[in-house]
Amino acid sequence: MAEGNRPTVTDFILLGFTQEPQTQDILFVVFLLIYLTNVVGNLGMIFMITVDSQLHTPMYFFLCNLSFCDFGYSSAIAPKMLVGFLHGRQAISFAGCTMQFLFFGVFMNTGFYTLAAMAYDRYVAICNPLLYSTTMCRRVCVQLVVASYLASAVNILINTGATFSINFCSSNVINHFFCDVPPLLAISCSDTHVNELLLYFFAGLAEMSSLSIILVSYVFILVAILRMRSAEGRHKAFLTCASHFTGVSLLFGTIIFMYLRPTSVYSLDQDKWASVFYTVVIPMLNPLIYSLRKKDVKEAFRKIMYRKPS
Repeated sequence: MAEGNRPTVTDFILLGFTQEPQTQDILFVVFLLIYLTNVVGNLGMIFMITVDSQLHTPMYFFLCNLSFCDFGYSSAIAPKMLVGFLHGRQAISFAGCTMQFLFFGVFMNTGFYTLAAMAYDRYVAICNPLLYSTTMCRRVCVQLVVASYLASAVNILINTGATFSINFCSSNVINHFFCDVPPLLAISCSDTHVNELLLYFFAGLAEMSSLSIILVSYVFILVAILRMRSAEGRHKAFLTCASHFTGVSLLFGTIIFMYLRPTSVYSLDQDKWASVFYTVVIPMLNPLIYSLRKKDVKEAFRKIMYRKPS
């Protein structure tokens, strides 16, 4: 046993979803297919945007970073989850749990800020088209992405330090499929009120600041669209925002449901299934959401598929 504020356990047991072998086998196949689709879709999106010069625009630059974040945070969770389906309860070291939490948080929060940058990009494109090339130059886009990673790293480092500095002496069994704050706090024997406040503050800081930028951008976008005299112009403007708005609604709706609730109404069993949606399913859906209505992406895909070998 460790003393002071040091952890009293050296590893954790991830309980997962179920202990029934037949159900675990089915879930393994389902989530393996989902994760493989996720990997192919997001890495394929990154590859297409990188090799096709016509996609070297601010919007696709942010989309490329979003795909990288989706791949990153899902890969911090999915492989361990798949191993758990094969072996039932899955052990994870204290250091492994900490690193999983850290990488997941950095990529997830960076994804929030990237969605906010994409909303701002759409705002400039629709509301100030004449200034678009100067406002959204490559230097500004790179600065926004770098700032997103830095802000996310600071946010998660503080939250990680606070979460893993508490004592875990009552149990080392996490009723979840990955190391997340609520199930970790549930097995702590320390006073977790400060940690809960930190969770609300830092989760709210990343989510609500990003969501505020998105909402304000869309208010201005909507006003600008409604002022357009051309029905074709309004339709085209709506289409440029439709995929982004869909992705934002899916992700933020799930995250707000998960984290910005009082701990008294938490149900860990229910939240495990909600967590699957934003950790595995949404990263798989994003490449489809952002490419189905994009003629540029479809054209880039056709170029790659039918490219003649040199």
